[in-house]
Amino acid sequence: MAAAPPNNPQFPGGSKERVSRAGDAIRNRAATIYDFDVINKWRAAHRPVLNTFQAILRNRTHGKDIIVAQRHKRRSTIFDKLRRLPGMRLARMDDVAGCRLIFKTAEELYAFRKTLHEARFNHELKNEPDKYDYIKRPKPSGYRGVHDVYAYDVNSEHGKPYKGLLIELQYRTIHQHAWATAVEVIGLITEAQPKFQKGDQRYEEAMSYASEIIARVYEDSNSAHIELPDEEVVRRFLDLDQELGLLRLLRALNTAQEKEPTEYRNMILIFDAEGKIEDLETVSFRDATDALRELFRLEIEKPGKDIVLVRADKSEDVRIAFKNYFSDAKEFIQLVEDGCNKLVGRKVVFQG
Repeated sequence: MAAAPPNNPQFPGGSKERVSRAGDAIRNRAATIYDFDVINKWRAAHRPVLNTFQAILRNRTHGKDIIVAQRHKRRSTIFDKLRRLPGMRLARMDDVAGCRLIFKTAEELYAFRKTLHEARFNHELKNEPDKYDYIKRPKPSGYRGVHDVYAYDVNSEHGKPYKGLLIELQYRTIHQHAWATAVEVIGLITEAQPKFQKGDQRYEEAMSYASEIIARVYEDSNSAHIELPDEEVVRRFLDLDQELGLLRLLRALNTAQEKEPTEYRNMILIFDAEGKIEDLETVSFRDATDALRELFRLEIEKPGKDIVLVRADKSEDVRIAFKNYFSDAKEFIQLVEDGCNKLVGRKVVFQG
């Protein structure tokens, strides 16, 4: 029988090494009940880290037109990442806890981020400012946005076990967010995974051209195809859209309008792991601790489902910040259709 994890209150799950060994066991499909227990304790420990940064960001965005939301990375997504990246050590995974900020413009994004970098708190920025700047250097997939990783710092005896835990802050404009949402929706409703360069590569190619269209028209910028003239970018996107029926597929989605967030701001979303969006279930909680406890219970009870816990300061912000979970790509469709028309200077005919 596998040995139980050591009882070390100084680090959630026992130790960084014990957490990483549990992650290795997941990667090798050899995890014991103790490994799952270690990972659950370590994941749960990120809740106070999330709450602290949510409060900091809420205070700093008060009165500004900036959306802030937070999320615990799904257990299934953590496990998938471990298997995709053989060198990944679980205790060093820096996006288990995440806060997302959505801005109207890139100028507002950079101005806010600069004030946060200059803030007088002890939480340590772990990356150089330009390291994860995918606006200045878009990914080949067309992904644009900026990420920062902070190490949590705390002086209290009660908070000592959480010291050094990592959290990712993700900054996007509304246009970049609409594109990234559509990428994740495609991953839910097709066998392709353009976010992870898996499956039919035509989806990834189409989305890279869509990103270029959106960047040029709405942000006077560029994305993954700076070398191509406007007409060629649009032509290549339209050719792939014709082959894939991409926009038609996104238009046809059931966007689960009846699944509106309630006044309870901690929301568990349960959807079919095969991408059957019409089966989306939601459960809402006022108390974050109750929500986290229920998340772990549901992950055990419903192993065939994909389950995520999200939170935002205002309930309507849940839907905006996490549109991918509601399969909502309406803004993306509008941006691309209008963008094509503007780039070529005439009305473009789209399939379907």
